[in-house]
Amino acid sequence: QVQLVESGGGLVQAGGSLRLSCAASGSIFRINAMGWYRQALGKQRDLVATITSGGRTNYADSVKGRFTISRDNGKNTMYLQMNSLRPEDTAVYYCNADILSTSPIRAYWGQGTQVTVSS
Repeated sequence: QVQLVESGGGLVQAGGSLRLSCAASGSIFRINAMGWYRQALGKQRDLVATITSGGRTNYADSVKGRFTISRDNGKNTMYLQMNSLRPEDTAVYYCNADILSTSPIRAYWGQGTQVTVSS
């Protein structure tokens, strides 16, 4: 079974930094695009950033210049470096990946990690 597990969330003051990780495990043949999404309380889940297997990135306007997405294909792991955090960044952060395993390629989601930014 393929699993995505996020880590690195927590409580931080405004202006601080956090680094999230998302590790994929299981019988994985290939991981295509990966991405981070977030969902604040009472709101819809929104895209934060995506990265292709070749390293091409895309960011939501609200995080450009503050967040950096990266991945280590050898470790099947994706990261999100978050700097200059703001209270409005408070949300549950989810990782997503398109994975080909012993099952046909499909999108997988992690369980989420809470990020709380205090003012």
